[in-house]
Amino acid sequence: MNFAGRKKETTKSRAIKLPTIDKIMAKDEITLSPDQPINDAIDILLKHKVTGAPVLDKNRKIVGMITEKDCLKVLIDSAYHNMPFSDKTVATYMSPVVKTVTTEHDLLDVANEFLTTNYRKFPVVYKDTLVGQVSRRDVLRAIAEMSNTTW
Repeated sequence: MNFAGRKKETTKSRAIKLPTIDKIMAKDEITLSPDQPINDAIDILLKHKVTGAPVLDKNRKIVGMITEKDCLKVLIDSAYHNMPFSDKTVATYMSPVVKTVTTEHDLLDVANEFLTTNYRKFPVVYKDTLVGQVSRRDVLRAIAEMSNTTW
């Protein structure tokens, strides 16, 4: 292919405006509370076909995250430790350390976080309060939309 007659692009001409996460995040995501029975949490994850959900206190502050992987511990506790799980709560199985992103992060920031971690979604916070969630799929959707309009 011959590029001799093509004008050289400058960095400035290739620069694209990336949307901030608040433009692509899901705002009505499923959340759970720490005192919910773990059986109910599993049912909610399955019913809504989600891989995980943030766990919030009464002030919508994130206190943990519960994922499908966390819920697998229910079976281990039941089978290997002879612990009935009917009386266990989300707090028993949730991960208390949660990686979040803020509404100021842009698409590139979040894509990089997904590439450098094993997380499939991040809670999005504004002033330490949950305002939405962003998933790998949300980022892919944004890339697809951008490729149809600006690339």
